[in-house]
Amino acid sequence: MTLRGELGTGKTTLVRGAARALGVTDHVTSPTFTVAQRYQGRIAVAHLDAYRLDSADDEELGLALEVAEDAVAFVEWPETLAAAFDEPTVAVTLEHRGGDRRLLTLTCPTAQMEAALLDALDHARSRYGNTGSEPRSPA
Repeated sequence: MTLRGELGTGKTTLVRGAARALGVTDHVTSPTFTVAQRYQGRIAVAHLDAYRLDSADDEELGLALEVAEDAVAFVEWPETLAAAFDEPTVAVTLEHRGGDRRLLTLTCPTAQMEAALLDALDHARSRYGNTGSEPRSPA
């Protein structure tokens, strides 16, 4: 999963919540200076931050990719690394909407993945209540 958004939009907070849902009990922190973190939950979670990397040829990337092997991977600032990864399963863009509000746009490469995400969203809304706008399918 790739995560795009300005500084402070909540990319690491989103990863923290996803990691917790995947069974991670360790404190999830931003890997801006370490480039990559790996956590163990029910399944392994990798959190990569390419903000400081210059290109897909950066030698730190090789180490980061080892961390992401066989794990659910969340990649912040993926623009630099596009050549090193296959198309992401889900691309997330976060935007400020004032105060604590954010707009999340999820892009999926397949209709099957989009349907699975919409099902997960429906489940979350039924469990936690509808606190936002209705999902929009791409045009």
